[in-house]
Amino acid sequence: MGLSTVQVAEAMAACGSPVHPAMVAAWEQGSHVPSDQHLFALADVLWCDAVTLMGTVPRTLPEFRLARRITVERLAYRLGMGPSEYRAAEQSGHWRGDSRQTRVLVEALGLSLRALTTITGRDQELEEHLRSAVTGRWKAHVDPVVEIVSVDATSVGDALHTMHTELSAFSERYMGHLVARNDDARLKEIATERSAYLRRLADHFWELIGEQGEAPARPPAGG
Repeated sequence: MGLSTVQVAEAMAACGSPVHPAMVAAWEQGSHVPSDQHLFALADVLWCDAVTLMGTVPRTLPEFRLARRITVERLAYRLGMGPSEYRAAEQSGHWRGDSRQTRVLVEALGLSLRALTTITGRDQELEEHLRSAVTGRWKAHVDPVVEIVSVDATSVGDALHTMHTELSAFSERYMGHLVARNDDARLKEIATERSAYLRRLADHFWELIGEQGEAPARPPAGG
């Protein structure tokens, strides 16, 4: 934009975030990282969004928070927890908030419940519960899945029951053809379909959960 570090520093001061020109140079050189407030003010000065300055597509809790230009303190207040408690969640990558806090978090960061599950590293844990549920006693996995995805128990139970029934249908078809002594090609076809179904467990689960797992709609501009 043709600005000197002095001009950038002066503009940031006008935005309420004073900084020394040498620090602006340090940011450019990559030797220092701006604070949250400095990042937001710098984005205003340079007429761009925070994501552009971050230079990466958000993949973690802090990156999504910065992309939405929310400080730790402000988000923690909305969640009803202390800043240190929320910061610990960001640093560890593990989210253990209750259902209400989770809903507030996904709305504030523009996430879906599924995205939050992935960001916090619990997608593999979910996958394991889903596989055990569809191949065994699905009711025993309702509460653990609810704890992971923060969706009500009735919806999770309905989804697991449906998936358990669908997988059982493959076994019934397979045994039916086996008893009837049908050709091996048909048996292999059913086995292949079953394997494909198991590979899509997480995708299918979120499809059954529906809009509860989708990102909340953003308010209209100016709303």
